[in-house]
Amino acid sequence: MTVRIGTVWDSTQQVLAGRAGMMVPFAAIGFVLPGALQLVLAPPVPGQPQVGVAAFAVMVVSVLLGIWAQLAIMALATHPATTSGEASRAGFRRMWPVLGVALAIGFVFALVALAMIVALGLSHYNFAAALAANGDPSKMPSMSGGLALFLLLYGLIVLVGSLWLVARLMLVYAVVLNEQRGLGAIRRSLVLTRGLTWRLIGVFLLFGVVTLVATLAVQSVTGAVFRLMLGADQAMTAVRLAALLGSVVSAGFMTLAYVFIARLYVATAGEQAHREEVGSPSL
Repeated sequence: MTVRIGTVWDSTQQVLAGRAGMMVPFAAIGFVLPGALQLVLAPPVPGQPQVGVAAFAVMVVSVLLGIWAQLAIMALATHPATTSGEASRAGFRRMWPVLGVALAIGFVFALVALAMIVALGLSHYNFAAALAANGDPSKMPSMSGGLALFLLLYGLIVLVGSLWLVARLMLVYAVVLNEQRGLGAIRRSLVLTRGLTWRLIGVFLLFGVVTLVATLAVQSVTGAVFRLMLGADQAMTAVRLAALLGSVVSAGFMTLAYVFIARLYVATAGEQAHREEVGSPSL
């Protein structure tokens, strides 16, 4: 018994065919509403960072709504008898454990990134000049060849390692949701995804490219239409409206992704249970 990505995809399509209508409200609240709140309460200003109480509040609300929606959608996709109310309650109930696990993983990634900053500091890199350059390559301070080589190699290692972790930790949220685990969900996800790493990396990259292309296409086309309709003096409004429509497209792909993850969890957990049953001595 082996888990096949094609079989998981077929299962994903079946769930979407039967339960997409139940998932739409969660996707709208969790993935689209945060973007609308940002446009209304903390609209982005070109060339200026998002700071202030309103921007911070929108960020926190967006994160919490996103986690809740992810868990609710996965609950609907995992158990066919789950109602919308049950999925919503499951999302709220497991939101904080998921947030804790996410913060733990994020802390590890922060430490990995910190190594690059430490290397730059030890080489007396001019951080002030780098900030003043504001992203302009011609104004960036120079660095030694050895440091540049180290950063390049380290960055490649981090990139490859990140792809590996994305694949192996793909089921962490599903485990937290369904098995009532905390940090132990990390180890459980590593066990469930064993033997699927390269296939899941391929799925992740393909899905990311398709989502990015589709979202940018919608934003560019609708942005041009809105600029024609509203006029040149409302160019920023057109950009914001196009971004909001892009978030709708992105929400659709995110819903698809979380249904796929839920069905992958069902398949891998079932296979793991089968292996344990076959491997255990008969009573």
